[in-house]
Amino acid sequence: MWQTLDLPEGSRVELFGATIEMSTFGHPDHARPLNCLCRAMDGYLVGTGYAAYMAMTVVHGRSAWIPDVCVAPREPEEALTEDGLGFAASAVKLVVEVVSPGHENQQRDRVRKRRAYAGAGIPVYVLIDDHDNHGTVTVLTSPSPDEGTYAAETRAPYGTEVEIPEGPAKGFAITEKITGRRQG
Repeated sequence: MWQTLDLPEGSRVELFGATIEMSTFGHPDHARPLNCLCRAMDGYLVGTGYAAYMAMTVVHGRSAWIPDVCVAPREPEEALTEDGLGFAASAVKLVVEVVSPGHENQQRDRVRKRRAYAGAGIPVYVLIDDHDNHGTVTVLTSPSPDEGTYAAETRAPYGTEVEIPEGPAKGFAITEKITGRRQG
């Protein structure tokens, strides 16, 4: 059903079980760090068998999300669901969200997607958050799918280099070049 919705231009739909959420995308403040991160990460992943993808659907059970960036096999056919709607969550090694302004958007990225990605067993979740204490990068690892939580969390202000601790992107650094300077 979600594929047949007639959406306004610049919108996307995600499924959280039985709940359908629509959001907009395309603002330059949102796109700038994503483009920089995706280009740099894709280059970093050369030779690993993985690639960085922007706005690719990730499917787990009856849920379908569109993370801002995800890391999955470089040959996408290896990771697609049977129906070809997107990557199976089990093939995704990392997801990144740039938190959008507004309470509802922040709740989606900080709470609902955190729970959903952990519940799907996605090993690494990165939040780039302009709206948290003048800008922070949070790296979540060690998902507990049964609890929908991540056991490990590293949180650092913009301007501090944060490395991905595991998976194909292990050692990739999220720097001020990606996030911009600390705000405020």
